[in-house]
Amino acid sequence: MTTSDDINGPLSAAEANLATRAIQRCIMDYCHGIDRCDADLVTSVYHSDGTDDHGSFVGLGSEFATIVTKKLRTYAISTTHFCGVPTIDFVSPTIANVETQVLAWHRVRGADGEFLEKFGGRYFDRFECRAGDWRIAHRALTHDWDTKEIIQPAFTPNRFTASPRLGENP
Repeated sequence: MTTSDDINGPLSAAEANLATRAIQRCIMDYCHGIDRCDADLVTSVYHSDGTDDHGSFVGLGSEFATIVTKKLRTYAISTTHFCGVPTIDFVSPTIANVETQVLAWHRVRGADGEFLEKFGGRYFDRFECRAGDWRIAHRALTHDWDTKEIIQPAFTPNRFTASPRLGENP
């Protein structure tokens, strides 16, 4: 059985609630920034010295943000990143180990038409609270599965408003 002491760790219930909300918002801002190709928003989820290990990229989170948003803007027609509810372990009043399942879909146009790159994995994050601000100090992405699926559109073109990217608000 998981108790509130297990969930809150060394934090009070109120502190844990606020920290959890800040961490969850940070995770969602990351997904939102990736899908909008907004490098500034992606950068904002990392501390200035925060690092990212995506396997093919290891370095500062800010560098990752710039590289990945530029690549996705030219490579993918659109993307959708969905994160599950994170498991948060507060190991000190200012450090939390966070595991979050992630599903990603990249809609891409190739020589043979459009396809989806589908990915399932997990983010293993160390969040740190510095000056009251919870952000990622280190992120590591792990891979569970991936697949490629040829797209056959289910709806007629222009039936819906296209999902916006940075600077393309409807």
